[in-house]
Amino acid sequence: MLDEPTEGIQPSIIREMGRTLKKIRDEKGLAILVSEQVLSFALDIADRILVIENGAIVHENNRDEVNEARIATYLSV
Repeated sequence: MLDEPTEGIQPSIIREMGRTLKKIRDEKGLAILVSEQVLSFALDIADRILVIENGAIVHENNRDEVNEARIATYLSV
């Protein structure tokens, strides 16, 4: 379980982190739960995307069915 692992991290390290997480997931067969606001990172490593707002799931899709523009509206401030 990772809570906003990209916060304050430079882009090259974020990419490497994504590659490493996917490798761990694939080689070990583990589920990885990530709470993340950087949409590109989340989409890169996720099999499923859930958007939680005020404690309720407001959007859910498998990665291959994701509407990035719609999810981005939840993430804007």
